[in-house]
Amino acid sequence: MALRITVIGTGYLGATHAAAMAELGFEVLGLDVVPQKIETLSRGEVPMYEPGLEELLRKHVAGIEGSTGRLRFTTSWEEVGEFGDVHFVCVNTPQKHGEYACDMSYVDSAFASLAAHLRRPALVVGKSTVPVGSAARLAERLVELAPAGEDVELAWNPEFLREGFAVQDTLHPDRIVVGVAGERGEKLLREVYATPIGEGAPFVVADYPTAELVKTAANSFLATKISFINAMAEVCEAADGDVVKLAEAIGHDDRIGKKFLRAGVGFGGGCLPKDIRAFMARAGELGADQALTFLREVDSINMRRRSHMVELAREAVGGSFLGRRVAVLGATFKPDSDDVRDSPALNVAGQIHLQGGQVTVHDPKGMENARRLFPTLAYADSALEACRGAHVVLHLTEWGEYRQLDPAVVGAVVAERHMIDGRNALDAARWRTAGWTFRALGRPKA
Repeated sequence: MALRITVIGTGYLGATHAAAMAELGFEVLGLDVVPQKIETLSRGEVPMYEPGLEELLRKHVAGIEGSTGRLRFTTSWEEVGEFGDVHFVCVNTPQKHGEYACDMSYVDSAFASLAAHLRRPALVVGKSTVPVGSAARLAERLVELAPAGEDVELAWNPEFLREGFAVQDTLHPDRIVVGVAGERGEKLLREVYATPIGEGAPFVVADYPTAELVKTAANSFLATKISFINAMAEVCEAADGDVVKLAEAIGHDDRIGKKFLRAGVGFGGGCLPKDIRAFMARAGELGADQALTFLREVDSINMRRRSHMVELAREAVGGSFLGRRVAVLGATFKPDSDDVRDSPALNVAGQIHLQGGQVTVHDPKGMENARRLFPTLAYADSALEACRGAHVVLHLTEWGEYRQLDPAVVGAVVAERHMIDGRNALDAARWRTAGWTFRALGRPKA
């Protein structure tokens, strides 16, 4: 009999995972405690922007004409418990308010609610990013709370999704990591992931702690690499060097590599910032805090980039934002997403607004989310409209449409032609030829 899969939590991770499991041929039931989410997904709609996800969802959601019908959604824990052989837990683990530590309340609640309805053998698979040591604790709780007792096993299977590429990363992962306590969990997960394994995806089997550490270690390394090149940008500005050429040169070294060596306004989003902070907090609890003290500087460098962008903008408008109009191109933390969580672009916009600047923001996909988070900022329906009357334009999210802007056309609507490229993605010569003063982080002024 074919495995039946449930997905607990239908946010960004869960909705993607549920649709991908249906694409791989499984009968899937997704659960969320928010009825509005279930209603939206059951119509084949997604509450976030992720390229290709809605099309994949509509291909499989039951009740949609022409769909396979392999994917349904519910709010019933009892239905999920009866339906599933393998239960993926994909709920959020945000940063605690006022602390670096991870908030495990959503994970703990999901496990407790699910366990109460597990009356036959099942595998529960955690995909949420959690502090190391959580899996062992949750495995004990499952046995304690589930009517099926020791017939319920736990595995940990961290996710490595990149926003904007989540569907691709789920269906064709660059690696699959599973933390298991026995052969049964490994066997079932090999069955779940048989298609990508058959395509050559590495399947790494580990213990619980190692599997938990993989995601936080990977994110910490990535954050370190980004902050390193941003630290080099600071040195380049002081020495009148060019961080783009520096990155190109060191990127040719195979030991270093070219990826994520683009200096800019720093990283954000719902993963990297909170994950490295939670990692530091957990290391302290384990008595290994000295091993991760370098991450404090990584975090500090990243936050400093935002303040530096504000300083450059203030300098461009004559030393004070009062009575000055500032255009901010970009609101999301990265392109091909509508995610504005811990967005450097919105953080910069907010700082300038608090200092008296009249800020107008544009973003191709993130306007609605940005308005909810920063309702006091002004928003424009187009990049050109955002720039109208501006004394300085800040390029803060690397959307393709901003690279295509015509400097002469934009120059005709601004009050002053000052551009600051916070992503090192625009053609400096093209803008300067059109009469703009052009600054980019870590690059010579002219």
